[in-house]
Amino acid sequence: MICTSKNLTFALIALSLPLLHGCTDGTSDLQAFVNETMQKPAAKAIPPIPQLKPYTPFIYSAFDSRDPFSAPEYAEEEKVDNGIRPDSNRSKEPLEAFPLDGIGMMGIIERNNRPEALVSAPNGTIHTVVVGNYLGQNFGKITGIQETKIDLIEILPDGNGGWMEKPATITMKDSGTQGK
Repeated sequence: MICTSKNLTFALIALSLPLLHGCTDGTSDLQAFVNETMQKPAAKAIPPIPQLKPYTPFIYSAFDSRDPFSAPEYAEEEKVDNGIRPDSNRSKEPLEAFPLDGIGMMGIIERNNRPEALVSAPNGTIHTVVVGNYLGQNFGKITGIQETKIDLIEILPDGNGGWMEKPATITMKDSGTQGK
C-alpha cells in the first residue's frame, strides 16, 4: 500500500506540472502592453490644491442702530382735528353690517317725486334706501341716487388718530362692478 500511495503522489505531481507551466505562457502580450504604456509621455501633473483664505470673523458693530424687528419710532405728528368723525350715538342700519363691495344696486323707484334705490345685500335680501341712509362698514352715508348708481361718502381712519372722508359709488349690477 505504501508503494501505491507513492506512485499516486508521483502521478499527481506529474499531471500538475503541465498545468503550472500553462500559467506562465501567454504573459507576453501583457508584457508588451506594459512596455508600450511606459514609452508614452506622462500626463500633466494634477494642479496643486489652492490655498484657502484664512477665515476672518465678522464683528457686529450696529448695536446702537434700530432693531430691524421692531417698529420704527417716528416723530409724533401733530393730530389735526378736522371735525370729521363718525356719529357713534346713532343706531346702526341693517346694511351697515355688510362690506360695501357685497352690496349691489338692483334698480330705482320713485315715491312722492323722491328717488329710492333697490339694493341687494350679500345674504340675498332686497332693501330700499334713500338719500341720508347709511350702508357699508365704513360709515357710508348716501349723498345721491341716480338711475345707474348710488353716491356715498365713507368715513375712514386717516392713520394719525383722526378721520377722513372718501367718496364711493355703488353701480347697477348689470352695468359694471359694484362697490367701486
